[in-house]
Amino acid sequence: MKKKILFITGTRADFGKLKSLIIAVKDSPDFEYQIFGTGMHMLSKYGGTISEIPKSGFDNLFTFMNQVEGENMEVVLANTVIGLSRYLHENSVDLIVVHGDRVEALAGATVGALRNILVAHIEGGEISGTVDELMRHAISKLSHIHFVVNDAAKRRLKQLGEDPNSIYVIGSPDVDVMLSDNLPGLEETKERYQVSFDEYAVAMLHPVTTEQDEQLEHAHIFVDALIESKDKYILIYPNNDAGTESIFFAYKRLRNNKNIRVFPSVRFEYFLSFLKHANYIIGNSSAGIHEAPVYGVPTINIGTRQQNRFKHDSIVDVPFDKERILHGLSSVVDHPVFPSYRYSGTGDSAEKFMQAMNNGVWNVDKQKQFKDLL
Repeated sequence: MKKKILFITGTRADFGKLKSLIIAVKDSPDFEYQIFGTGMHMLSKYGGTISEIPKSGFDNLFTFMNQVEGENMEVVLANTVIGLSRYLHENSVDLIVVHGDRVEALAGATVGALRNILVAHIEGGEISGTVDELMRHAISKLSHIHFVVNDAAKRRLKQLGEDPNSIYVIGSPDVDVMLSDNLPGLEETKERYQVSFDEYAVAMLHPVTTEQDEQLEHAHIFVDALIESKDKYILIYPNNDAGTESIFFAYKRLRNNKNIRVFPSVRFEYFLSFLKHANYIIGNSSAGIHEAPVYGVPTINIGTRQQNRFKHDSIVDVPFDKERILHGLSSVVDHPVFPSYRYSGTGDSAEKFMQAMNNGVWNVDKQKQFKDLL
């Protein structure tokens, strides 16, 4: 009998990370996939990205509205737990796959653990700023199987007491897409999104949930820097964490600015095309840490949201200070092209994932035990 694998996705970002894995499961004769689509995917303000899932060729999709705009994260967590539990009451699965550090992933891991269903966590063992790190480690502790980016992440999970035999180093699955031959070309991408800039940068600013008192000031500093730089930008909406309204308020100042095109969302493959050809990426998105170095694109990483994450010569860390941000911009503009750096994987994550699916993961004990470091 085929094993049934449920993938949970709540954002455009985690769907991009999971996509190559879902395709691999879909193409296998030994497994069946299901997708539980929820979270930001369901909100029209952020582009209604749930529609991208069937457009990607996936038809076994269940959608669940787990929030309304402005709802607190703990309420969203509770809603998702209830909705997913009811889904699983009607649909049995053998494995739940979650990604990263969002509340939807925490809900998936919680429900799986309490229902005695194996849970696999993608990209655990990472470190970052804000509440994201707490969430990610909590998800790891509720999960039975771990698919991590690199050996550093594996070491951290071992520090958390996870069984080394349950940890698989596969890289970041979105690198499979990044290095594929199927990405749309830049001209096709610009035509689809009606972008006329010859040169541009990508800009993305997300809320920092532990710095809400400073969020509005930080957003205005970010906008000040974009305007004063006089560069052209493809600016993509923030996620919907607490504090996002402060960012939207500051973005009102960008209305009618001909140098800045603002999008609620950009389909993952097209986003990668924009990123691949950008002069740089600026803001506090993890795309500047994980994805940009793969293409050798410089990053101006602002603030603490990606605190203590991967460091590289192409990543310039600056505080929320307009002059420091502009100085960081001048430093990357004057730098020669950075070589591609494959810290996050080599483009074979789906293959490694399926190797595990066809071998040891089904022997992992659902009764977890803490493994002391020797």
